[in-house]
Amino acid sequence: MKLRFALIQLCLFFFFSVPLLAQGDLFTNQETLDLRMKFSIKDMKKNTNDSTYVDQVIWYKNEAGEWEELEVEMRTRGNFRLNNCYYPPMRLKVKKKQRKGTPFENNKSLKLVMPCNRASNADSYVIKELICYKLFDEVSEYTFSTRMVRLHFENEDDKRGEQELIGFLIEDDDDVADRFNAQIVDDKKILGTLLEDSAALRHDLFQLMIGNTDFSGLYKHNQKVMQLDERTVVPLAYDFDMTGLVNPPYAQVSNLVDIEKVTDRLYRGFCREEAITQTIRKEFIAKEQSIYSVVNRYSDWLSTGDKKEIDRFLRDFFEILNNDRSFEKFVVKACRSY
Repeated sequence: MKLRFALIQLCLFFFFSVPLLAQGDLFTNQETLDLRMKFSIKDMKKNTNDSTYVDQVIWYKNEAGEWEELEVEMRTRGNFRLNNCYYPPMRLKVKKKQRKGTPFENNKSLKLVMPCNRASNADSYVIKELICYKLFDEVSEYTFSTRMVRLHFENEDDKRGEQELIGFLIEDDDDVADRFNAQIVDDKKILGTLLEDSAALRHDLFQLMIGNTDFSGLYKHNQKVMQLDERTVVPLAYDFDMTGLVNPPYAQVSNLVDIEKVTDRLYRGFCREEAITQTIRKEFIAKEQSIYSVVNRYSDWLSTGDKKEIDRFLRDFFEILNNDRSFEKFVVKACRSY
């Protein structure tokens, strides 16, 4: 009898607890999250900066499909997209009391990526950047969690009313560090040669795969450095819009690198021992089909032309990896010694 009563109690515990846990875990659930926002873009750009937030109310759809209100603090963020895009990239903060019992329960701070402009194909570039984050998940354990959102957004400066956009949320870097019982290194310049070899190689080959040269660990540009223990630091990559895989209309190449356009590949990793380099090379080759599978998951969000172009761009990368002579030319001899 006691055993039966204990089993009933256990079942009741899981019955009531599991939905709450699922509700509180924003990134475990990968279904598209509906968000509704309404504010003046002009005022948001004028009244906020890296340290100044404004109080806002947003709405999200719960699991029953009903809109629920959430009080947040918001500000603009970023550099290039903030100054050149119609929709600014945003950062949200949610106080502990407000996020309790919501999908945001474990996430005090989040980044929100929105389309750059109002063009009919603007969402496609957001999808392609999200794919980059998901591709990094396939090849490295040290990544930012992300989740697609369907934004029902009304710009109070515009008479067009509510517009439906595609965006995605990005986990805060401190939350990434917490997952690994680590810390983000913001107050020191870390040379790329000091990064843990295998993590650095996975990062560098990934950047070559998506055609990215717009990053610097030393200067904390589109890359965080995370310290796992006293001797181990690893790279955390983010912000992939200026890549060959995404290739937005505003893409620019830095005059510090010797390529003409973002779809030209250039390996920017530091030189590592041959044995570990070949090991990570084989890791990527073994994951080729899973890489294509990630892209396939987003086929419904991509035009036929975009899907073909992404597949072609990735095939070109794996042709480099699978050919000894090409790998020697584009990676081994191209690596940086300083």
